[in-house]
Order: sequence, then C-alpha cells, then structure tokens
Amino acid sequence: MERWFVAAKKADFYKIAEKFHISPVTARLIRNRDIVEEEEIRQYLYGGLNDLHDPGKMKGANEAAALLKEKIRQGRKIRIIGDYDIDGVNASYILLRALQRCGAIVDVEIPDRMKDGYGINEQLIDFAYEEGVDTILTCDNGISAMEQVAHGKQLGMTIVVTDHHELQYVEEEGERRMMLPPADVVVNPKQPGCPYPFKDLCGAAVAWKMVICLYRIMGIPEQEAMEFLEFAAVATVGDVMDLKGENRIIVKEGLRKLQVTENLGLRALIAVNGLAEARITAYHIGFVLGPCINASGRLDTAKRALALLLSTSEKEAMELASELKLLNEERKDMTLKGYEKAVEIIESGEQKNDKVFVVFLPDCHESLAGIIAGRIREKYHRPVFVLTQGKEEVKGSGRSIEAYSMFEEMMKCGELFTKFGGHPMAAGLSIKRENVEILRRTLNEKTTLTQEDLIPKVLIDVPMPIDYITENLVEELELLEPFGKGNTKPLFAEKNLNVLGARILGKNKNVIKMQVENAAGRVMDAMYFGDVEVFRQDLIEKFGKTEVEKLFLQRENSVHLSVTYYPTINVFRECRTLQIVVQNYQ
Repeated sequence: MERWFVAAKKADFYKIAEKFHISPVTARLIRNRDIVEEEEIRQYLYGGLNDLHDPGKMKGANEAAALLKEKIRQGRKIRIIGDYDIDGVNASYILLRALQRCGAIVDVEIPDRMKDGYGINEQLIDFAYEEGVDTILTCDNGISAMEQVAHGKQLGMTIVVTDHHELQYVEEEGERRMMLPPADVVVNPKQPGCPYPFKDLCGAAVAWKMVICLYRIMGIPEQEAMEFLEFAAVATVGDVMDLKGENRIIVKEGLRKLQVTENLGLRALIAVNGLAEARITAYHIGFVLGPCINASGRLDTAKRALALLLSTSEKEAMELASELKLLNEERKDMTLKGYEKAVEIIESGEQKNDKVFVVFLPDCHESLAGIIAGRIREKYHRPVFVLTQGKEEVKGSGRSIEAYSMFEEMMKCGELFTKFGGHPMAAGLSIKRENVEILRRTLNEKTTLTQEDLIPKVLIDVPMPIDYITENLVEELELLEPFGKGNTKPLFAEKNLNVLGARILGKNKNVIKMQVENAAGRVMDAMYFGDVEVFRQDLIEKFGKTEVEKLFLQRENSVHLSVTYYPTINVFRECRTLQIVVQNYQ
C-alpha cells in the first residue's frame, strides 16, 4: 500500500504565472521543485548555454590546461585513464578527442571491471611507466587514489586528476579533514577552496570544462569545444546526476545536439534501437541508449563502447552498436534471472520479515548486483544489498530508500567489510563469505527504520481534474524538461474516475488502455504501463470477477479508480488526442 501526499508549498502562483507567461499550474510545479528566486525561475524555464559558469573558476582547471599545454609542446606521451561506466567512457572520449585536436601524443586506458576494479591502480601505472608514458590524466576517478597516485609520483610521472566524486576525509578532534591525492593538479568542484558555483557535475562535464580552458590557452576557438556537449549530456543522464542548475542546461542543450549528432557511433546506437525518427529525451538516454554503453563495461570491456564513439565508418559503427545492443539484451536476461532468484529467496525464507534485505546470489555476475538490488528495492521498498561470489571474496552492491542512509548504516558495522564505500542511496562492498549472514543480522539489529518508513510515499504536485487538461498545458509542461533525478516528471491526481472499459495491448500484453470518465463527464483515454496481472488481481479483489470481466468486455460496470497521472498528446495518423498516463492507482 502507498501513502499519497499533496505538495503544499506556498507562493503567489498567479504573480509568477503572469511574470513568466506560464499557467498558474506550471508556476506551482516550479515552486514544488524549490525554485523560488526570479533568476532561478528564468534559468529553469529559459536557461541556455550563456547561463553556464566560466570553466576558469574551477579550481585546478587552468593549471591542468597549462600543464598539458607544456607536455604537448615537449612531445611527452599522455595517457588518459577513465572508468568503465557511461560517465567514464564519455569523459575518456572528450579528453582523447580534445588532446588529439591540440596535437598531443595521447592514448586511453580503461580499467577492466573484473580484473582491475574501479579506477586507477598500481598495475595500470606500472604498465604506463613501462610504455614510456610521462603524464597520466584521470577522468571520473582518482580523487580517492592516494596510494596509487603517490606510487606514480615516486616513479617520476606527472599526474592530473579530474573527477567529480566525494572526497575521503579523516576525523580530527571533531573536524573533518578532506584528503586529496598527491597529484600535480586536481580538478574537482567538490575539493576545498574551489569557487566553482555548481558542485554536482558528472565526470565527463568536469573533463569538458577543463577542455574549454585548454582550448583557450592553445588558441583554439572555444566554440569548437561545443562538439563535446552531447557527450557531457549523455554522461550526466547516464550517471544519474540531479537534473538541476547547470546539469539541466547541459542535458537540455545536449539533447538538441544529440538529435542531429554527427558522431557515427551515437547515430548508429540511435538507429539500432529504433529511435532514428524519435524525439530523443533524457528517458531514451537513461533506459535505452545508456544501458547499451554500460553493458559493454559490465559484461565485456568498456573499450568496445569507447570504440563505438570513436568509429570512423558507418559500417564499423553499425557493427559495434549492434554488438552493444546484443550485450544489453544478454544483460537484461541475466538481470531478470537474478531478480527472480532474489525474489524467490526473500519470499521462501525468514528474510521476508527483515527491514533490510541482504540477498546472496553466488552465481550472479557481480556487475549486475546493483541493478538487481535496485529492482528489489522498487518491489519491496526496502534497503537492499545483493551479494555475489567474486574470485577471492564476496562482492556486493546496495540500493537504498530515502529513510535509510546506506553509507552511515554500513559505518556502524564497518569491521565486517574488507572494503566498502558509497553514499546515502547506494554503496559497494567486499566481505568474507563467513560474514554474509552476520552482516544481515547486524544491519537489521542496528537499523532504526520504522514500519512507517517502509511504506512508499507518492508526492502529488497538483490534484487536477482531467477536464483541466489542454494541449496548451501539455506543451507548456515541455518547458520543465528534461525530467529525471532531481527534476521528476510532474504528478497530477484525480479521485474516483469511472472506468468505462479496458483493453490489454502490446505484443507482450504489458499495457492496459482504459477509458475513464470524471464527475464533470469528461471522457479520456488512460494508459497504464505497470504490471498488468497485478492490476487485474487488484481490481478483482476490490470489485469482484464479474465486474472486471464486464470492464474488459467494454460493458457497463462498477469499477472506479483514483489515479496519479501525467498528461500527454497521442498522435495517430496525424490525429491528436489528449490522454493520461497512469502512474499509481488506488
């Protein structure tokens, strides 16, 4: 069961609406996202590239650019060390292409998830040193690599770290002392003393900002760096950054460029996923294109995804894009099997009563643990750790709910882990096999979660009858895009809609199309993309089998629902009709 709440944030919606030429409904939606000041509202609605902050304000960016310029002048060998996820791959691409444009002797190394683990390590540094590399440039990693960077410095190498992750710290007399790796230059907006106003960029965006500084001192027109905007956008969405401030602008403008991209690899990936005619949105990056890029680093090597972005012929690009799509299909099948096994373990054992789930799937591919944990969290609204058997010890990933800070709770039993890290909503860990059951018991004994915390909460933006929906309003809502983490799609609601009829659609029978009618007599199509069988059973439980049969035979019935929804325009054979997409029902 869910708890529905209405956002009750106050403002003069009519005044905002008049000033910015929007409806009071849209003004209310903006206030619900805590955008209050006039300049914030203007930027949120109409912000563009001119609203981005000067990259030169980022601590270390100008110094890194100057150092790289000198290395290029001296003909030194530079190696980029990236990461195997979508952010790391795009960051590596941006830096490689930019340094090549500047005439550098440069190549890329991306760690292998299984063999190397995350980020820069001593083997990669030794390998670079043996190959005559003078300078290592990290992206999307390196901020926590104290020992590894120190090792590289001992070998006499130059090391530049570009990253966006949180800094490690030590507690000294109640104060937190932030720790930085002993690199020649560190570029990370989260480091102490960095005046850059926006702290939540992804790794690829940090790399892009540094590139703009490099182009400036190399005498290359700054405008040329705009060719990397779509890659920063793809990384921002794919790395699930909050779509606020600069991130929204990067994604909004990057999506426009992605629509007409000249990159053969991205064009091929869009084509093989059947999106060549579509209006590409943040959703497509997050759930269609992005997973293909990530699948490469999960099941194979991320170098294949980088090769796609670097493709120089349409034939090569289409072959690589098709391979990545197949890899992602394989990843989806493996994820489903792991998910089903995890549900079976929870449902058939004493775990079902736990507030924190710890599920051990020894045969599951370790790169899928986080995805499976996320899906289990969605199903049960519990914090979830999914553990797999690694080469030497058990490895795992966790996904959390708002009421449970995963990293803080892990700190309470830190002695059980051989390695762990993360933040409130997600974490990674390594643990000895014999400690798995102890971890489960300890997390549940120490948790302060209440039953109330475990009830999913649905926050409604505006209770709004469906007869208020117009084409103008739906089109105006597009001003609020892109939607995603930190800028969720607006949620409307109406009580007691009569359901006049329903049909199950889709080749997998996974969509329900209903006709609903409200108290004012307005009739509208309503689409539901959730679990069709659960939906049917819920209706049978409430209204009885006979009434539900009548519903699906389009006959008069007693079925009625309260729904949360998002309004859209359905275009079919050039005919436009308003409809709602149902998110939740009661």
